[in-house]
Amino acid sequence: MARYSDEIIDEVRQTNDIVDVISQYVRLKRSGRNYFGLCPFHNEKSPSFSVSPEKQIFHCFGCGVGGNVFTFLTKIEGINFVEAVQQLAERSNIQLPTLENNMDSAREELKAKVYKVNEFTAKYYHENLYKPESKIAQEYIKKRKLSNETLKSFQIGFSGKFDELYQELKKQGFGEREILESGLVNKNERGQFIDRYRNRLMFPICDVRGRVIAFGGRVLDDSKPKYINSPENVVYSKGRHLFGLNVAKKYDIKKRLLIVEGYMDVISLHQRGIHNVVASLGTALTQQQGYLLRNNTEQIVLSYDSDEAGQTAKVRAMEILQNMGCDIRVLQMEGAKDPDEFVIKYGNARFQNLVDKAISVIEFKVKILRQSLNLENTNDKIKFLNEIAKIISKIENNMEKEIYIEKIAKEYDVSKEAIYAEVNKMRYRDSKDEKVLNKARPVIKHIEKNELAEVSESTKKRENTILAILLLGDINIYQIIKQNIKIEDFKYDIDNKIARKLYEEFENGNSNINSIIDNLPEDEQNHITMIMAEDYGIDDVEKAIDDIIQTYEKEKLEERKYEILELLENQNGQENQKELENELNDIIYKLSKIK
Repeated sequence: MARYSDEIIDEVRQTNDIVDVISQYVRLKRSGRNYFGLCPFHNEKSPSFSVSPEKQIFHCFGCGVGGNVFTFLTKIEGINFVEAVQQLAERSNIQLPTLENNMDSAREELKAKVYKVNEFTAKYYHENLYKPESKIAQEYIKKRKLSNETLKSFQIGFSGKFDELYQELKKQGFGEREILESGLVNKNERGQFIDRYRNRLMFPICDVRGRVIAFGGRVLDDSKPKYINSPENVVYSKGRHLFGLNVAKKYDIKKRLLIVEGYMDVISLHQRGIHNVVASLGTALTQQQGYLLRNNTEQIVLSYDSDEAGQTAKVRAMEILQNMGCDIRVLQMEGAKDPDEFVIKYGNARFQNLVDKAISVIEFKVKILRQSLNLENTNDKIKFLNEIAKIISKIENNMEKEIYIEKIAKEYDVSKEAIYAEVNKMRYRDSKDEKVLNKARPVIKHIEKNELAEVSESTKKRENTILAILLLGDINIYQIIKQNIKIEDFKYDIDNKIARKLYEEFENGNSNINSIIDNLPEDEQNHITMIMAEDYGIDDVEKAIDDIIQTYEKEKLEERKYEILELLENQNGQENQKELENELNDIIYKLSKIK
């Protein structure tokens, strides 16, 4: 796979500080020289995800994942290395050269064509909505009281019959590859091209930049399914976008953003003056959508439907957004099944009042818990208060914790001391469980089982220390190490592979550690960042190298000493016995000189 030059990659890297980039996805707090937060790649209660501004790397001591700013973006966004470089270049306004005659440029060319197919289709469907043969769609629009301004803002349209779109796309000069890749047209077993959307009200889905990336289509009769959506393709991944965000961003959404379930919820609220609203594409909110929300607003109000699916989605969204450190509120809505129905029945002002009175996640959880128990019953009340203690024990902010304890103690006639005691007990138990979990968790996950017995912890530590010194990128230091420590001296398999790569790169004159890391497999990247994230207490590099070299020399002498002793034991007076004895004396003398 082709890639950009090391010079271009380094320029992009240097203009995108890893702490700034990761902070868009993870809430980081400074601790000493590094920043820490909850790992976005596995579930954890205490922060083990470390980001080093000095070394421009990240490493999770919980799951072992690590890398640099490009690695992080590829993992969090699900993109490849070239796409990560392009995204970061765009972030820092760097113009990249065109990649030619390779798979990446072919993919980029296909993406560009699919964007054009989508753009044309959105206009085509929108214009189709106003034609006489689209009467069924026009009646639905009238029934929903959608204004012409709203129709244009969201490019709402209407799809025709059988292969109308396909024929129009062919007339415009689009090829079969980009037409099929867009997901707007299917090819059946008989080789016929049939439009995916037929006789449906069409909702173009745009990315945050306003590019049309997909479509949702709603039937206007009793046909099933009610909605169908574009399949994922080169420009569309439903878990990475929010419907209506491109429109909402034209207004002030910094303080608050509502998230609802459906297209019509967004459109109906928008028409009635509530512009800070978006929808997840599908019922369940994803982590990537959570990042989009957190990066665009300070407060997120969950306004899902009141049915079972909506409530399940609400709980899932809470978990994701809470782990990101978001300020979440929950809309309490009665008298309508969704925001669209509510705002039509009761109006903008009443809905806005609900938004202003949206409750916190803690209050929502307490409310749900209370509904499931009879507080007149002593056992249920004890269970209720125990469950509340569990909820409060998860709160990190002491002032917030104090407020909730005060409120619950007063409302449910129980002493604050009793709640505090139970909360502290819960926190102690959780921290104890976390310690046990960390103790049980293997520090190095990629070591083979048969290596465990062969490589001691001291050997691994020594090898990691050598690699840590090599990763300083000093050619002069490498020359000293190379003369005294051979690649075969690295006994631990992954250390051997990394040492071999570093030796090769240094021999070729490349001491750019970042570019070396970029080209390593994932397991080796993880291991290197673990080494770089550790503190080996090296105050004097030359002394540390000298100590390690002496240790290796001592080990080799000790190994040879035992070989000679074994040979002498089995010699029984043979002719080279004297030579072995002389060599043994020499080894013993050398060992005595080593500190």
